[in-house]
Amino acid sequence: MSTQDQNYNDAERAVNKTENSLENAADKTKNTVNEYADKARNYIDEQKRKNEEPTRDGFFENLKASASEAWEDTKDFAEKAWDSTKDTASDAWEKTKDASEDVKAEVRKATN
Repeated sequence: MSTQDQNYNDAERAVNKTENSLENAADKTKNTVNEYADKARNYIDEQKRKNEEPTRDGFFENLKASASEAWEDTKDFAEKAWDSTKDTASDAWEKTKDASEDVKAEVRKATN
């Protein structure tokens, strides 16, 4: 294949890659917009059920509260993961130290 053909193929791959990236970004944006539109509708419906006037500020407060709750849930899971990992690592360290001491004792016995 000639260099010109290679250059053309490289350019075509670059264009295709860019096109795919743009399509993926558009899909992600669309999904995010739809997600927030659903949240806005849910907030408005909830306010109407309470016979209260939905407001933009109220919606943002609702989002902030949801994010705060999500953060607390994430923090709880992360804390459990940390404790579990830390305990496992500590146990492994203790077992390694014990095994090391056992090996040292065996070496001392064998060399005495």
